[in-house]
This record gives sequence, C-alpha cells and structure tokens, in this order.
Amino acid sequence: MNELYDLIIIGSGSAGMTAGIYAGRSKLKTLVIEREQVGGQIKITSEVENYPGILHISGEELSRTMRRQAENFGVKFLQAVVESVDFIQDIKKVRTVECEYEALAVIVATGAVPRKLGFVGEEEFRGRGIGYCATCDGEFFTGMDVFVIGAGFAAAEEAIFLTRYARKVTVIAREPEFTCSKTIAERVLTHPQIEVKFHTEILEVGGDTVLKYAEFIDSRNGEKWRYDVSGGDRTFGVFIFVGYIPQSGEYAHQLRIDERGYIPTDENMRTNVDGVYAAGDVRPKELRQLVTAVSDGAVAATSAEKYLVEKKKQLGLSQEKQAAVLRREVSFFDDALKEQLTPILERFERQIRLLAFLDDSSDFSEELKAFLSEFAALTDKVQVEFLHKGENTAREKEVNAVLFPAFAILGPDGAYTGVQFHGIPGGHEINSFLLALYNAAGPGQAVGEDTLEKIRTVKKKVNLKIGVSLSCTLCPDVVALSQLMALKNPLIEAEMIDVARFPDFKNRHAIMSVPAIVVNDDKLSFGKKSLDELLELIRA
Repeated sequence: MNELYDLIIIGSGSAGMTAGIYAGRSKLKTLVIEREQVGGQIKITSEVENYPGILHISGEELSRTMRRQAENFGVKFLQAVVESVDFIQDIKKVRTVECEYEALAVIVATGAVPRKLGFVGEEEFRGRGIGYCATCDGEFFTGMDVFVIGAGFAAAEEAIFLTRYARKVTVIAREPEFTCSKTIAERVLTHPQIEVKFHTEILEVGGDTVLKYAEFIDSRNGEKWRYDVSGGDRTFGVFIFVGYIPQSGEYAHQLRIDERGYIPTDENMRTNVDGVYAAGDVRPKELRQLVTAVSDGAVAATSAEKYLVEKKKQLGLSQEKQAAVLRREVSFFDDALKEQLTPILERFERQIRLLAFLDDSSDFSEELKAFLSEFAALTDKVQVEFLHKGENTAREKEVNAVLFPAFAILGPDGAYTGVQFHGIPGGHEINSFLLALYNAAGPGQAVGEDTLEKIRTVKKKVNLKIGVSLSCTLCPDVVALSQLMALKNPLIEAEMIDVARFPDFKNRHAIMSVPAIVVNDDKLSFGKKSLDELLELIRA
C-alpha cells in the first residue's frame, strides 16, 4: 500500500516552500515534489532587496533557508518529474517516473518558465549567445558586451547582475519606460555600465558558431541599426526577460485553465476541484513578486489544513503527527539525502562497479575520490576501483577515457556500459547519476518497446558529450536520456562533463550555455531535447 500523505505540494518555488513551511508547522504530513531545482525562479535571482524585513539577501540563500525551515517542520522533499495526476477522488494520486504518491490534498505551485520572442536567429543561437538565465550563463560573457531584452523587474534586476561580468550592458525595451518599481529602474538608469534604449526592438541576430551581430529597430521612426562584434571580442550575449509561460499543461484535463494558461483560484487558493489548490505564478494575478508568492503559499496551506480536518472526519482517519530532526554533517550525503537514497539503493538487483581514473594534476581529483568512496559506502551493490591516469592504459582504452579525471559505470558482467562522468555529479546531476546506476544494476526504469525500438535504430557508433553546469535545471534530463540510450544500445556512449571543471572542453566547442550536446566531438547543439530530437541530432 502506498504511503498516504496529508498534503502533496507540486513545485518548490517560493509559493511551494512557504506552503510547505505552513503545512509542516501545522503537523501535516507533507511531501514537496520538484521537477528541477528546489527554489524555483527566486533561486536564480541574484539580489532580493524588496522583501519586508530583509535589507539584502541573495535569492539562492533565501531559498536555501526556506527549505531548511520546511525540513525542520518535518516536510519531505523529492526531486522527480510528475507524469500524470488524478485529482477526482478523495485520495489524490500524483504519478512520477519512479513511483505513485497519494495524498488527501494537493497544492499546485509549478510556476512559469521564460517566454521567447521569436526573432530571427533566436532559436538557432540559443546557447551560442542567446540566454534566458543570467545566473546560469552570465559568466560566459566576462569582459564582453551584453544586451538585455525587456522592461520589467526581471530585465532590470538581471541587467544589474550582468554588470558583474559584462564590459557593458545595453537594455533594449520596446516600452517608453521601465514597468518595474521606480527604485530599481533608477538604479539601472544611473548605472555607469548600463545604457538603456527605449522604444526599441530586436529584429535579428546572426553569426557563425557564435553571435557576431544583432539588428534593432526604433519603433518611433522605423530607423534600423546594427551592432557588430568589434575589436578583440569573439562574440557577445543577448539575454531575454519578457515574461513567463505558466506550467499548467499537466493539469489541464482535470483543473480549469484560463485562456492564458493560468489556473484560476478563489481568494483561498481553491481551484475548481475540492482539495486541490494553486499558488504562485501558475495562477492569474496582477503582481508576480516574491511577496505575493509566499502569501499565496501561506493561504493555500492554511486552506488545505482546514479542508483536511473535515475530510479526515468524513473518512474516519486519525490526525497523524510528525517530528523531523535535521542533522547535518560535513559530507557529500547528509542524513536527509541518505534517507532519500536508501529505498533507491535497496532496489538495485545486481552488483556493479565504478572505474575511476584520477589525475594528480587536477584540482578536484581527490574530491572526486572522496565523493565516490562515500557513495560506495552507502550500498554493497556498488564498488569503486581507483586507478591513476596512465597507470593502466588498457583499462583507459577499454572505457574510451580521454578526458581526466573520469569515472565509468561497468555493468554486472564487468563490461563498460557506455556511461561516463567527468566531474562530480552533485547538485542537480545527482539524479542522473543515480538513475544511470539504477538502470545499470536493474531493475531499471520501465521503458516501452516503442522507445527501445527507436534507440535500437542507431546502427553506428555515436559519442555524446553533454556539457553541464551543476546549477542548470535542464541538464539532468538531457544527461539521463542520453545515458539511457547508451545503456540500451552498445553503439552509443554518453559522457557528462561539468564545463566549470573542464574549461578546455568548453572553449574548444565555444560553449556559452548549457546543456550543450556534442556529437562525435564535432556537431554541437544546445537546450533540452526529447528522445526523437536526440535521435534526429545523431542522424543529421
């Protein structure tokens, strides 16, 4: 029988985590499911200065503190992809790739994702100069010119953040003035590294492997102008902040969705389905700010608590109480993470091996050794063999190791699975690491015959190197899918590469955004990919 939660919160942005804090404090048995990074949009916000009572804090620090608060109240966190939901019955069901979870109430706090503009070259140069996350990709443009598209709070705030790296930031806004608060607008307008061009739109970008030019138009007189890379610069950056698209698609068949894709609620955050609530940027609202998101979360959790009291009476369920003790250790795997890993590791059917090649010239080789040793101590199903670069060239050739340090996954028969890592798979990549081990040791994730057949259509040797950042929220899905292909087809090899640890790799392929997929050390593509898109990339 599945464990029954009082409340499942889908999404761990500011609204979701605040709901978790209020629910946990009310002794509700609560699970927070997050598709990508815990913290949502606020985590990639460099500075928060407009939250009451806090003079200055980074978005990452604030989200980290929120999570600790929730955990201290007994809230559990799970990183997983929600595939489907069933909200109609008294017991709500939330299905992920790995498992099905049940609860008496659900809060949908899935937020929204950046909106694209659709100008010429936007898709073609995504990851080659076009970006949507200054925190993720800003450092790639150190000492270069950067354009920021937009006139709202995000555009203004990120323009200021990008001055940490860029030589000059030019804000392009089709509006006659900023649409955010006058305080932050004034900071942008008076910043010595920022130039603002109102009544202006971007028309086109172009170049070769990276951006070389951009064309703009003044909407007042139709005059066009062009920016070209000059001097010793190799490229420049364009960051787009023009709003968001609500992440409500998975719930459209069960919840009422408005014409813009948002989930309407009443003032108590109730949707059209009893026991289901929506909070944060996924619902229609005039002001989309941190303060309104946390307000939504608090209201949603309080409403859910009242609903649960009555629902438990109807169903004859006793009130369950929880206590959480959070004990942190200086290690790669704290108690909370170990608790999440235990049921996964216990499902491993066979013993597998990690073959690691250390490199004394690397500044993180010993750190990698410590990570793998600590992980192997968690289960008897994973053993680690350590070799030094050049110590056994036959073993290096066996797993096609050419970038060091590295470690490869060997199957139960000792053969190379085609899965290799360059870097420490922490952060968001811990999930792709665990999934690769689970698939190698068995039983592995369920894969349909149609999917397997598509993977088997690859009839030639293919090497996929996926450049990632551990702060990237899209990277793990691409890495995991590539690794699945490698594990199901011996002709495919998938390597995760942390571009921060391997700058030569980053520079060789002109990688200025992640995820970056390099096919056979030649062809380069950026962004999240489906199976069909990856296969098309391989065959092209």
